[in-house]
Amino acid sequence: MSKLAIPVTKHDHIQGDLSVACNLVEYGDYECPSCGSVQPVIHQLQKRFGDQLSFVFRNFPLREIHPWAEAAAELAEFAATQGKFWEMHDLLFANQDNLGEATFRALSEELELKESEVQHGLSSGIYKKRIDADFSGGVRSGVNGTPTFFLNGDRYDASTDFESIAAVMEQVLISDGD
Repeated sequence: MSKLAIPVTKHDHIQGDLSVACNLVEYGDYECPSCGSVQPVIHQLQKRFGDQLSFVFRNFPLREIHPWAEAAAELAEFAATQGKFWEMHDLLFANQDNLGEATFRALSEELELKESEVQHGLSSGIYKKRIDADFSGGVRSGVNGTPTFFLNGDRYDASTDFESIAAVMEQVLISDGD
């Protein structure tokens, strides 16, 4: 079983407190249909486990097969600088079948991000370094497709349906309580 090679830090995109018993890390691609279909599962897990779960998203754009994935990741990283990463994250997945410049403009407007700042940020390439670091960390962790999950640092290769992941998390919580 693969291990998470790059530990989660405060520089990651985190929902929840890392000191809790269940830490779930996703390496994902905004254009990947499987990543899109697992997002409702993540929301269900967050609702079910509440403050017992932390969730981390790391970019792993599959550039060769998803032409808009990297640009979408850059837009999410720009939104992070405005305190709106998770809003953009959810919007990108909700609109993943229509990714492109027009959609990026519309989503930026929806989040009230200034068009000139978005364009400058995306054209400068300053977010590519972050995305490349996420991608490299994923490769070092054995990620070879998306979505790939790590639960408490161990790769999770079972089914990504709610019941399967929730059952594993329940076991983690039970063993943590011992």
